This record gives sequence, structure tokens and C-alpha cells, in this order.
Amino acid sequence: MLIYGVGDTIAALLSGEFFLLRTLGMSVVGALIYGAEIPHYFRWVDKRTQDHKDQKEHLKSSERKRKNFPLLRQPWKRALRRTLLAMLYFNPLWVMRHLVFIALFSGVADSISLSLFYVALHSFLIAIPITATANLFIQNIIPLTYRFMASAVFSCSMAIYYPLMSSF
Repeated sequence: MLIYGVGDTIAALLSGEFFLLRTLGMSVVGALIYGAEIPHYFRWVDKRTQDHKDQKEHLKSSERKRKNFPLLRQPWKRALRRTLLAMLYFNPLWVMRHLVFIALFSGVADSISLSLFYVALHSFLIAIPITATANLFIQNIIPLTYRFMASAVFSCSMAIYYPLMSSF
């Protein structure tokens, strides 16, 4: 997905750190790594949190009317579990890996140190209210077919946020 490259390019332009190799590298990372692992994880979350009773109820006519709004037919515990599993994936180590990719493609590999983890942890913790809300929406309202695209659009905004946080 080129969306990750676009988000990173915007962040690089805003922070005055634009570098063509970085843009190309982050686009490739988004297309090959994130584009493969994120949809796979979302399918796993979907299977892991779906119970057999829900599948049968989904076929009832009263439920068919609400199939585009899965949160309306989910118990709140299941919705919370799906949200937490999504947040578990996009954890501080994931953020740090993203920042390491940025450093590598920016030609500043010498800046990679344990301090990146603290930046990632700080960025992750501060963003929890926003990411929890977005993941609640993405994991429980958006159908699985469109979930990766919705997550990619949200991640584009986070791709702007995380590198900017590492600048401060």
C-alpha cells in the first residue's frame, strides 16, 4: 500500500526531513511488509473473536438488516477484545520498527538506539485515546473486506504523528 509512503512523505515534509530514498523505502515497506502482515492479523482477530452462536444469529432476518454495522450485534466484551487485539498488534515495538525503517531509509542508521523504544513507547501511550477510538471503529464497524484500507488510512495519519513525535 502506497498510503504508508504518502503518510511518511507528509511527515518528512512537515519536519523538513524529506529524502527520496526514504519515501521509496517506506512505500516498499508499506506495500510488501505492512500490506501482507496487517490484513493477515485482522483476519486472525476476526476468527479469534467470532463465536459459532454469532454466525447462526447473523443469518436471521433481523440480523441481516444490521450486517453492515457489526458493533450493533456484538456484545461489548467482544468489541473490546477486538479493539485490544488490534492495539496489541500496533504496540510500541511495532512503532519502534517503523521508526527504525525510517532511520534506515533516511541514511541515519547511527541514530538507531534504545532511545527509539522510549520515543515509541511515549508516542504510543499519548496516542491511546485516539488509537483506541479508531481501532474500536475499524475492528467493530468496518467489514473485514475494507478493514485493511480503513486501517491504512488511519495509519497514514499515525505515520505522520510518530515521526513528528520522534523529532521532539
